[in-house]
Amino acid sequence: MNGECRSSGVAGILLAFIAGAAVGGGLALLAAPRSGEETRHRLTDMVDETREKIHEMTEEAEAQVRAAIEEGREALLEKRDMVKAAVDAGKKAMEEERAKHAKSS
Repeated sequence: MNGECRSSGVAGILLAFIAGAAVGGGLALLAAPRSGEETRHRLTDMVDETREKIHEMTEEAEAQVRAAIEEGREALLEKRDMVKAAVDAGKKAMEEERAKHAKSS
């Protein structure tokens, strides 16, 4: 659950960053004294660069999510093994106590 909160927080930050960059870049291009054709080319270049950055960030975020899932899976398996060992030790101790009481009765 904590990993989910972290993942959604990172995703929100990335989206806010990307949106801010896109809006800021677009406003800067529109406010600059250039011809319409030059402005369109610059906007196209900016969109292409932003698309590439989004793709890279998405791949990185996916890799981080996969790593977090794997860490969680490993931790879960480790805890499962610990609980199983504790249950087995409890059963063994209970059987030993029963054997002691059966001998003394």
